[in-house]
Amino acid sequence: MIDGLNDKLGIVTRWLALLMVLTGAISSVLRYFARSQQWQLNLTPATEAQWYFFSVIFLLGAAYGLNHDVHVRVDVMYERFSLKTQAIIDMAGTVLFLIPFSILMLYVSFPAVQNSWQIRESSPDPGGLPRYPIKALILVSFVLLLLQAFSQLVKQTDVLLGNVAELDHYEGEPEAQL
Repeated sequence: MIDGLNDKLGIVTRWLALLMVLTGAISSVLRYFARSQQWQLNLTPATEAQWYFFSVIFLLGAAYGLNHDVHVRVDVMYERFSLKTQAIIDMAGTVLFLIPFSILMLYVSFPAVQNSWQIRESSPDPGGLPRYPIKALILVSFVLLLLQAFSQLVKQTDVLLGNVAELDHYEGEPEAQL
């Protein structure tokens, strides 16, 4: 269920990547066209929307990347190990680093997000977008990452117990499942 949720969010982030690129391209064309016509356009909302799209892609894509093992890994010998050894390494990293880091980030971020919502924080730039919704995604992303960490632990435990020959994310790219 957790994997499915993060896969659906992964599909959303793909479309957001397209929107981000289109927003940047249209803003750029409009900026140069407006200059040639000596118009004054406020493109601050478009510029900030592009930043927000990137933020959503990054924040919601973290759990998706973990689920499909496409995150950054310093791989010197990992691929040479058996699946059980890989599962032990992944479990250790999840328990010792990922879960504590996610909990710490939730703890540290919550007051700032709460304050942002209380004051309905907005961009200081003229025509800028509200900031409090995007800040709330920080909390959402770490909750999703924490949930995915527990899902990964279950899959790694299955590998250690011999219940599966391979982890699900080795069976192919998520695009093939769509």
